[in-house]
Amino acid sequence: MFFAIELLVLVLAIVGIIAMFKIVVRAFKVSKAWGMLFLIGPTVAALAAIVVGPLLAGVGLYASQGYFIKKHWEDVKGPFLAFVGSWAVIVVALGITVGFIPKKTLARFRSPEAAPVIAAAGPSDAYLYVEGRRIWYKVTGTGTGTPVILLHGGPGYPSFSLKPLEALGNDRPVVRYDQLGSGRSERAVDTTLFTIAHLVGELDSLRASLGYETVHIVGHSRGAILAFEYYRAFPQHVASLTLSSAALSAPAWASNAKRLVATLSDSAQAAILARETLHDYDAPDYLDAVNEFSGRYVTLRPVQADLDSTTAMMSGAIYTYMWGPSEFTITGTLRDYDATSQLRTIKVRTLYTVGEFDEADPATIKRFAARTPGAQIEVIPGAAHITTWDNPDATLAVVRAFLRSVDSSSLKRK
Repeated sequence: MFFAIELLVLVLAIVGIIAMFKIVVRAFKVSKAWGMLFLIGPTVAALAAIVVGPLLAGVGLYASQGYFIKKHWEDVKGPFLAFVGSWAVIVVALGITVGFIPKKTLARFRSPEAAPVIAAAGPSDAYLYVEGRRIWYKVTGTGTGTPVILLHGGPGYPSFSLKPLEALGNDRPVVRYDQLGSGRSERAVDTTLFTIAHLVGELDSLRASLGYETVHIVGHSRGAILAFEYYRAFPQHVASLTLSSAALSAPAWASNAKRLVATLSDSAQAAILARETLHDYDAPDYLDAVNEFSGRYVTLRPVQADLDSTTAMMSGAIYTYMWGPSEFTITGTLRDYDATSQLRTIKVRTLYTVGEFDEADPATIKRFAARTPGAQIEVIPGAAHITTWDNPDATLAVVRAFLRSVDSSSLKRK
């Protein structure tokens, strides 16, 4: 679809240039000043469209040329109508793909108070605008304890796998949201937004909009990276960290993944080797190997409806850009990420959880815990990476007990 739109825009741009050339010739016959206006006007409008969008740029262009067009209508009406028609279709075509007005331009005119504010208790779906882009979130819970915010992994995967943790709501407000580009949040193609810094800012905007001064943070998989980096940026707002199946060291993850790939079938190992060499990650045999790996080390008992939704609503572009084509082929911007040496700086209560058969590797998670002052670690039996699907009861019990103990300690200190 996008290729067809790009081709249409190109053809119409050529039509518009030819039509405008005829108008320019007529304008120069009247005066040099009018000729220059028509000669450079389209170029200025095209540059302005980058900032204000094709719609506003087109309106501005026609406004500047209106007097001449009206006065010389009989001479220029043919090429002018051709130019206006081509520009109008281009506006619609670009509006479909990138928006009639850029999001950053809209954000300048949007009042901060326009961001949705919802009650802390009771289930509620809502949207928050962060830098003009829409983020989906949901608050569940009637409890009065310190709120908890759940961070999904991926990057680029939605938050469906974290739904079982909404049962914590009888203790406290539970916030589940889809990071920009995934799930029910606005899609994005701008790679400058696919950064840890942007995700940290997005999370803090959500916390602030809900009016929470202090929150517990639960980060799963690559969501643990966001949890840790948020703590580093805003320690004053973090009551505790729960780092679940944490991907806090991409090099360690890659080493573990290589070891786990060696346990797969011979055909899967051969496919991975061949396709990684060719960078052919869409080949059926490579995808079969990915599924075999996932069935052993990602989830043993998925919630099928939520798995289907996860697959349908994930952003492959974000996942590939930041992580890579698969769990065991790490080529993205996070490939060198390693927080191991910084874990000693954590000053809040920290819980690590990991599945018994987790791709995150229980031994690696134990090493993370050993480097984190006073950290607690729990291995979830009979579970792979997504423990909330494979053993939700045990996962929920461990996280609930930990959060309650942190809240209780805080009350005693007061």
